[in-house]
Amino acid sequence: MSLRTRIQDDMKAALRAKEAARLSAIRLLLAAVKQREVDERIELDDDAILSVVEKLVKQRRDAATQYDTAGRPELASAERFEIEVLSVYLPAQLTPEEIDAEIAAAIAACGAASPADMGKVMGQLKPRLAGRADMAEVSRKLRAALATT
Repeated sequence: MSLRTRIQDDMKAALRAKEAARLSAIRLLLAAVKQREVDERIELDDDAILSVVEKLVKQRRDAATQYDTAGRPELASAERFEIEVLSVYLPAQLTPEEIDAEIAAAIAACGAASPADMGKVMGQLKPRLAGRADMAEVSRKLRAALATT
């Protein structure tokens, strides 16, 4: 079953169950997918839909942080609920140890020796970790690893 079909089936289930908040989050995702398809004049495959989900989750995390800072816990809670709904469509996240192992393997494969080689290593890591790890966190860990070598 394609990711798009799964999302549409989940939307129908939320509609039948009268889960308004969940339905809203799923509709938001479908609208973002449709908007990207219209903008780029293509039909998105599962990988492209995953990138849309990742982008929406990142936006929700940023918004929740800003709401917390502004003293609006009810709005932060709503954003976190949407993160939970959207995260269902992402692949299983890697543990910090698995991320460290991937970084070490990529550094060894590229022969990276300094922070100047970061772009080369990230170019190798991005396709392997996309959707399975927060790339900002990967970048931070890679920078630290290259600084110590």
